Amino acid sequence: MYATQLEEYKTTQKLKDMSGREIEASALMQAAFKIRDCQNNWNAPDRDARLNEALRNNQQIWSILQGELVQEDHPLPKQVREDILRLSIFIDKRTFEVMARSVPEKLTILIEINLNLAAGLNHKPASHSQPVGQVLQMPKKEHVATSFRA
Repeated sequence: MYATQLEEYKTTQKLKDMSGREIEASALMQAAFKIRDCQNNWNAPDRDARLNEALRNNQQIWSILQGELVQEDHPLPKQVREDILRLSIFIDKRTFEVMARSVPEKLTILIEINLNLAAGLNHKPASHSQPVGQVLQMPKKEHVATSFRA
């Protein structure tokens, strides 16, 4: 029991010392790793339960991001917020596709988007010494239904 309390304390202390961007990046990376673990262990007997939990977790993170991004006083430029919101709609759609028909290949884009967004959140603008990672193309408009524009 003491070990569990100690781990919770360490986690709380880490979160306290992290910026909002770092917390968001960490959450996205952890979600990506959970999804990747399901993908890499596709034939595991408990795959369905672990996959559902990983997808639910990812969906919760993206729902929180959506709620933050629609705030008028959000510091990101409007166009960037709209682009990320479009990605979130794609994430939702792909998540439901995977839930309806589970195939490991459909998880790759969820993992890549999470990791790329996390890399962008962790990127320090003043430092250009090393690349952040591969930039993903936005999903084609026909794949993303959106109502963000009036």
